[in-house]
Parts: sequence; structure tokens; C-alpha cells
Amino acid sequence: MSRSRRDFLRAAGGLLGAGLLADVLAAPGVAAGAMTGMPMRTTAARLAAPNVPLVNPATLARFVDALPLPARARPVGRRAHPAWPGRLLPCYRMEMRAFAARLHRDLPPTPQWGYAGSSPGPTIEVERDQPVLVEWANALPARHFLPIDHTIHGAERDKPEVRAVTHVHGARVPADSDGWPEDWYAPGRSALNRYPNAQDAATLWYHDHAMGITRLNIYAGLYGAWLVRDAQERALGLPSGECDLPLFLCDRLIGRDGRLYYPVSDDPAAPWVMQCQGNAVLCNGKLFPYLEVEPRRYRLRLLNVANSSFFELALTHGLAFQQIGSDQGLLPAPVECGRITLYPAERADVVVDFAGLAGQRAQLRLHGTGILEFRVRDRGRRDDSVLPARLRPVPRLDVAGARDRVLSLGEVDDAGGNALRMLLAGKRWSDPVSERPRAGSVETWSFVNLSGDAHPVHLHLVRFQVLDRRPFDLFAWNARRELKYTGPAQPPPPHESGWKDTVRADPGMVTRIAVHFEGEPGRYVWHCHLLEHEDNEMMRPYELLPA
Repeated sequence: MSRSRRDFLRAAGGLLGAGLLADVLAAPGVAAGAMTGMPMRTTAARLAAPNVPLVNPATLARFVDALPLPARARPVGRRAHPAWPGRLLPCYRMEMRAFAARLHRDLPPTPQWGYAGSSPGPTIEVERDQPVLVEWANALPARHFLPIDHTIHGAERDKPEVRAVTHVHGARVPADSDGWPEDWYAPGRSALNRYPNAQDAATLWYHDHAMGITRLNIYAGLYGAWLVRDAQERALGLPSGECDLPLFLCDRLIGRDGRLYYPVSDDPAAPWVMQCQGNAVLCNGKLFPYLEVEPRRYRLRLLNVANSSFFELALTHGLAFQQIGSDQGLLPAPVECGRITLYPAERADVVVDFAGLAGQRAQLRLHGTGILEFRVRDRGRRDDSVLPARLRPVPRLDVAGARDRVLSLGEVDDAGGNALRMLLAGKRWSDPVSERPRAGSVETWSFVNLSGDAHPVHLHLVRFQVLDRRPFDLFAWNARRELKYTGPAQPPPPHESGWKDTVRADPGMVTRIAVHFEGEPGRYVWHCHLLEHEDNEMMRPYELLPA
């Protein structure tokens, strides 16, 4: 628990957990021991000291490994699908496998799981409005190598230890192909999903979404890029080809034997911890890699795929990020940024110009520490790319008369302010569906953050616009469920002026978004993308009703 979080909880007078717990217990048919069918814990377990010696990244040589670039996935054939009669669609097969790879030259190979036996997995590139099929195949071992908490809903002992289901994060996709967390499949099984790709060009990503163990499967390495392209973006002349690169950022704890260490509590029967933060930051699966670039513009697609950590990024040598896109595609115009902060699952599409740095070395830095070195080599090639002053219009959604859903983000705490579980709107996953928007409608969702954490909230299927953030009176909420504002609404900064699918909801604030519910009716989910929270009840279903 961070100092800021502890201070926030202390200032709240211990009412956070008490108030939220009262909401939960007041729900019809809910009794203190009946929410899970197991005795309810009243004291949270504490973080246990690692039981293996860990690598201190500061002792490793820096920038001795080349940055790995994910392979491009290729279709294995063409197949028919009833949704598109008379057509044969490109079909990909993405097999999840165990493998071992060195995270650094001076470390032993690290056992991992990855799509096509790599982490990140191969990049799937698709064209707007050109549907594809993907067979996601589980070829993983029968035993998990990370600690499962069988007291968490969806991870009970009667379920296979290894389960997987893939979600393409940010995709407008039919419900039966979205990666419903309970539609997992065990080793030896697979699922064929359909992706219409009826959306703007954007940097999406795919990852595991199995109920109760998402945090472990992603930590093991199950993620990759899904890039949607379209003619409108291509016509802008942005850096492309080998100058258009995905950069996956995540943090890990690594044992000296090379194995990944996942933190656990001091209770062997309930090892869940509320955060997982590592001291080793990987970029495309490498620790302190380098990348050879030319003195020209590069398009870098920054993706935060960490379990719990936010990343504050900057460049050396006076370089600036020209941010051209966020989660769901291009911004209206480039935004120059000296620093970029990404919370888990957020993306920032940036252009960096290395012109004038031939023969020099620059760095991408995280919280002041270099994590990637750029070695600028002049090969005498001309840079034909451009950075347009205007990118793509983002018409603002009309929210006049829109339904506003007020949804709390909170946790059930013990007396010391340590979390037992995380909740959305005071409800658990298994509670009845309470959000049923209509297809084609626009709604505003107001996230009332009662906790001491900033939560990156993700809605499946849809894209949305950030409206504002506004401070509120926590005590009035806890006492009377009254939403009493204590300051003016704060509009989003320019880098949040585009379409998003994940939004940072700050503690002590109401974060308001406008959502256009486009897509096929069906059941989807919304959740916190701090994976430890998501796995412990901070995920809820919603149902998109027909128009």
C-alpha cells in the first residue's frame, strides 16, 4: 500500500470499507457468510517476503540486448463463417504455448507462456471493415507455474488449473467472440472467434481474460498487438513500415534462477495480493534493450501491459513525444508532450523525430531511469513521412438528455485499511446484471472512486469520450449516499481528447465519460484493469439490449 493510499484511507476515517461493506450486506438475500459459500475473511492477509532471491536490475549491464520486434502473424488459410455467407475469410491460428527466453543477456532463460511461443505474441494486422477469423488454441501445460488463489470467485479447486480465453482489448466484436471470462477452455481445446474490424484505425491488443486468473496468465506472458489500419490514416503519411513499432511495457519480479516471481500474501490458502509491482521493467520482453534507429521520424505505439503499475515516460536529448493517438485511434491533432503517463491497458501512439541526432544515443526513461536506448545510425535514407497538423475529426458526443449511471469504485477493507476484495457499484460478479444500455444509445457513466487507488476502468465493446473529473465529498457519500461536489469539473487534457476504451478514475474524484453503445446486442463486461482488482470481484457484466 502506497503512502498516498494510506493517507487517503486515514483521512476517510475508515469509512471506505465500512460503508461499502454495508452496501454489500444490505443487498437482498446477502448474508455475511453467504457471498462466497465460504467463511468471510475479516482480516486481509499481508504481503509475504519473497521466498527466492530476486534479481536487482541495477546490477545488470544496460543496453546489451537488441529490442525484440514481434513477428507479424500470417493467416493459415481461409474459412467460411455463417455471419458472412458466400465469403472465405482469412483465418489465423494463435497457439498458446510454454517457452523459455532470456530477459537479459546475463540471466538464465525465463519460463513463460506466450501466443505462438513468444511474448509479446505475433502482431495481428487487419484492415477496417475486413473481417477475419482467429482460432485461439490452448496448448499450455496442465499445471500453472504461478500461485492460484482458490478462494477467488472463478478460480475454485473444481476448475482446471490452467484455463484461457482471449479478449481483443478495444475491439468492437460480437459478444460470442469477445472473450467472456467464464468461456475459458482447458489445454487441448480451442475457440474460433470472429472479428468484423468495423472501427477506426487504432492500436488494440489481445490478452488472456480467464476468470480468476487473468493476472497470472498475463504475468506469464499472454499478450500481443492487434493493429487496425484504414485508408484515411494511411493517407496522412505518418511513419510506417519498419518505422512503425509497438513497444510493450510491463514490470516483473525475476528470481536469480531466471524464473518469474509473483508476489503472494502470508496466507498459503489465500495468496491473492491487491497489487503486483515489479522492479524490472521489460520492453517487448527484454530488460534494458537497445534499438537502432535512423535520424528520422518514428511512430512508437506505447502499450502498458503491466498488472498494476503506471508508467511515466520521457525522452532524453530534449526530444518530445508528439502524441497522435490514444486507445481508440487518432487524436484530432498532434499533442506535444514532454512526459506521457500510462495506466494499465492505456495506449499512446506517438511520433518521435531523431533528426539531428546521428551518431548519438538517446533513451526512453521511466520515472527517470533509462529502459530503452535508441542508437541513431545515419544510413543516408530520406525520410518521406510527415506529421500533419490535423489528424482525424473526433465529433463530441451529444449528452443532452442522456441517461447518467452513477457507479462507485471501492473495496471491502479490514480495520487496517487493507483490501479484502474490490467491488464495482457495491456488487460482485455473480450479482444480477444492473447495467442494460440500448444499442445505439448514448449514456454518461460517472465513476465515484471511494478507494485510495487510481483505477483504470475498461468497457468492452465500446469506445467513449472523457467528459470531466470532479472532486466530491467522501463523507457525504458514506453517510447519505449523497454525491456532493467540492470543486469545479476539470476537463480532460488534450491527450484525452480522442476516443478511449480505458479511463483513469482518480481517488476522491468522480470521473465522467460519454459512451456510444455501438455494436451487436449481447453480454459484455466492464472492469478495473488493475489485474489483481479485476480478478477479485472488480468486474461486472453488462447487457447491451437491442435498439
